[in-house]
Amino acid sequence: RQTIKEVKNLLASNILSTVCEQACCPNLGECFNNKRATFLIMGNVCTRRCPFCDIAHGYPDPLDPDEPKRLAEAVKALKLKYVVITSVDRDDRKDGGASHFAECVQELKKQEGVKVEILVPDFRGRVERAIDELLSAPPDVFNHNIETVPRLYKEARPGGNYTHSLNLLRTWSERSPSIPTKSGIMGGLGETDEEVLEVMKDLREFGVSMLTIGQYLAPSKYHIPVKRYVSPETFSWFAEKAKEMGFLSCFSGPLIRSSYSALEQAQEASSLLSKKTERPQN
Repeated sequence: RQTIKEVKNLLASNILSTVCEQACCPNLGECFNNKRATFLIMGNVCTRRCPFCDIAHGYPDPLDPDEPKRLAEAVKALKLKYVVITSVDRDDRKDGGASHFAECVQELKKQEGVKVEILVPDFRGRVERAIDELLSAPPDVFNHNIETVPRLYKEARPGGNYTHSLNLLRTWSERSPSIPTKSGIMGGLGETDEEVLEVMKDLREFGVSMLTIGQYLAPSKYHIPVKRYVSPETFSWFAEKAKEMGFLSCFSGPLIRSSYSALEQAQEASSLLSKKTERPQN
């Protein structure tokens, strides 16, 4: 508990938000106790209102130009070597906030040995411009959550578009094939297992090589209710199917979240990729 308090105090003193706190993540205690956090940049007010998410929505404040440096200072204090940064949707920005992501990555990369995973919004209508900005300071993993099956997008992601998200993932994987592309799915919103498999196939076809699948938990009675609790056996089955489809890594389980054990997943994917590209000795 003392370590958790220290992490919270450090974040507060650097005026930083985490998705762990803002989205009521069930793994917060474990991650903070291990001095891990997924940083939420560009404020904690989202320009969209997804009914599964607990982050506040409305018109956000202007971007804070000092946030990248404060973020880097917090990472240094926590002695992190693998950092995950995500953000609210910033539809009020011409580039969707991509340049701010790049500035944060650039600051973090000034620290020796630090690797960065970015979990980005969909940059609706600004994909090429956003990726241009992101490639100016490339991360080590590019993550964008597909979230759910296309049939449920109108209910769960009214501001999003399934095809648009797939195109964002494919554009990144085509323009930066050496940097792994990652995505995540929530179970329990009303999808069928067959629909999940179809989404997984789409993700592979569009260049995604790393995958997370977790259980949706409603943050409150005002959010989309849980339609089913996916069994541990089904989560294991999804992971097996992901392996068959050619994903380098799939973390699948009830408490798995997009950035949960992100370091370990990146290491697993990197190790498997190295084995696949290893040339046999003569």
